[in-house]
Amino acid sequence: MPGRGSAAPGAPARAEQALRSLNALGVRAIPEADSAYPPGLRELPDPPPVLFVRGAALPAVDRAVAIVGARAATPYGAGVATRLAADLARLGMVVVSGLARGIDAAAHRGALEAGGMTVAVLPSGLDCVTPPHHRELAEQIVAASGTLMTELAAGGPRFKGEFVKRNRLIAGLCAATVVVEAAEGSGALHTAAFARTLGRAVLAVPGDVDRPASRGTHALLREGARVCEDGGDVMRAVGEWRRSHGGSPAICGSEERLLEMLGEEGLLAEDLAARAGLDLPQTLSALLSLQWAGLAAPLPGQRWAKVAR
Repeated sequence: MPGRGSAAPGAPARAEQALRSLNALGVRAIPEADSAYPPGLRELPDPPPVLFVRGAALPAVDRAVAIVGARAATPYGAGVATRLAADLARLGMVVVSGLARGIDAAAHRGALEAGGMTVAVLPSGLDCVTPPHHRELAEQIVAASGTLMTELAAGGPRFKGEFVKRNRLIAGLCAATVVVEAAEGSGALHTAAFARTLGRAVLAVPGDVDRPASRGTHALLREGARVCEDGGDVMRAVGEWRRSHGGSPAICGSEERLLEMLGEEGLLAEDLAARAGLDLPQTLSALLSLQWAGLAAPLPGQRWAKVAR
């Protein structure tokens, strides 16, 4: 028998084969010391020593929002998750979820349908997409410049606890976690608990009081989670989190250009669009984002002004 600490017979060959398989899939390993490792995950009590990633670079914390919830989602819950993810994606936020059926899948699809970016955090290796029936969705995420991420080098979930462990990564990547539907004991509640422990914003979507899927979200609201009715609620929470951490509200390039043009006297949205080289819907979306971040405000006559500080 091999001595303690020695490799089992054939282990190096198996490890080399596993590495070749991952490389063939386009998977890259990101150790904790790497500059590409998400700073938000370093705040976890047990950050993964290595992440395995396929697709685009992982987003900054203040550009990412988790949308999670019940696997057995109601049509109401799935619709809310899809719409919320699409609205946030159009505002330049990255939607993070766990690729599970129900709310998670609806959130990923909402972001994709809006032409935005989304990150799927798996409880398995990237060679063994879990759940298997979402392999096509996983491929769509990568093809749309999204990202698949896990802390497991290969293989399926080793035990049920892998799903809970995965949830801490979802919370760690994001400035805010939104729970759309969750029964009592739902894994989405674990994600919210991790987010709260990290000092990140937690929001919950109110639901039908007669449905079991509303009990978990209503419990979160009683415990102090913020009510989430639309993307504005989420953007305000992200903006507050950003300011509390010594930064300015998270804004993207088009929003920065508009903010530079705005004064306290106000300008018409059409004029701003022409000056910034944007179409009117893009301009209005960016102005709403600036409003939710507390940087701009609408004035009478369809004019917009910078908020004095």
